[in-house]
Amino acid sequence: MFRISTIGAGVAAALFAGGAAYAQSETYSINIQTAVPNSSLYFQLTEDFAERVEMMSNGRLQVNVLPDGAEVSAFEILDAVSNGVIDAGYAWPHYWSGKNSAFVLFSNVPASTGMDQETLMSWYYSGEGRELYQELVQETMGLDVMPFLMQPMGPDPLGWFSRPFEDMEEFRSIKYRAPPGIAGQTYKAMGVPAVAMPGGDIVPAAQRGTIDAAEWIGPADDRNLGLSNIWEYYYLQGLHQQTDVGELLINKSLWDDLPDDLKAIVEAAVLANAMTTNATNLHKNAEAVQEYQEQGINVLDTPKEYYDLFLEAQNGVVQDYIDGNEFFARVYKSQADFAKLVYPYHARVLELKQQVVNGAEELRAKDAE
Repeated sequence: MFRISTIGAGVAAALFAGGAAYAQSETYSINIQTAVPNSSLYFQLTEDFAERVEMMSNGRLQVNVLPDGAEVSAFEILDAVSNGVIDAGYAWPHYWSGKNSAFVLFSNVPASTGMDQETLMSWYYSGEGRELYQELVQETMGLDVMPFLMQPMGPDPLGWFSRPFEDMEEFRSIKYRAPPGIAGQTYKAMGVPAVAMPGGDIVPAAQRGTIDAAEWIGPADDRNLGLSNIWEYYYLQGLHQQTDVGELLINKSLWDDLPDDLKAIVEAAVLANAMTTNATNLHKNAEAVQEYQEQGINVLDTPKEYYDLFLEAQNGVVQDYIDGNEFFARVYKSQADFAKLVYPYHARVLELKQQVVNGAEELRAKDAE
């Protein structure tokens, strides 16, 4: 739990930064219960956040990171933070979609909005996203929580399979672990027997044969979780989570009690962690895919019919939410409008990036001849 320890005036240290004296009088400590095991890349990135906060605060704010299940189960984290059972949590907004369908829009945005991972983060930090998320959490849901989107990690692969599949008819015969919310409901609408479970449950379920396939996060974290030791068929392309963002949840009463300078340090560390996550994802996921190929893992392309069928099914699921949840409809419209605004520029930038990649690949091929 949140702890404050007061250092006596006689032993308070004077810290000097930029020539100004800074009197240290109180230290603070926050425990973050995560929804991932300590082997996860994203557990390690959350530890990086903790270390950055401690360093920038010169030890005035100490952050301890705990693995999945240390205090509560993964799907209990939001309520536990709000009720003060734990100080803070790390999970994904779509984990709470059973409470309000709009939560999914802050992590796994439907492809029909036109958003990709970069566009979602731009909307959140430069558009209406952050204000809308705080409104959802604090006003609509009445939770005593301060949320921060911190770790952009999408797009997520379709996942690991016990056997390859050639078409959607075969896919429908496979028991598949999918994320909760719109993604899982879309798969069910497609006829895929999808089940949601926390990351820590996936490997035991796979070993027991309870599931035949699973998606988790990405190549590096899938390896750390142990999925590459169970199955040898890996499909990199999927539409169910073309965006995916891990979040930091802090008890709001605790947050409000922090001095303003420590709040600023936490917010700066969140932004730094988002940048670190982007860089680490590209590097570590690329290394993992190379390792899989060297080990003989079958890295396969998703059948083309998957994409049209997924979008058709997802659009039906999304329309039901738009019709049934006014807040969902408002957030969805905000995202779609933002994606429409940035598309003329963003699409051309993406096209240029692809030209650069293709050109570099052609040069490497010529050099190899």
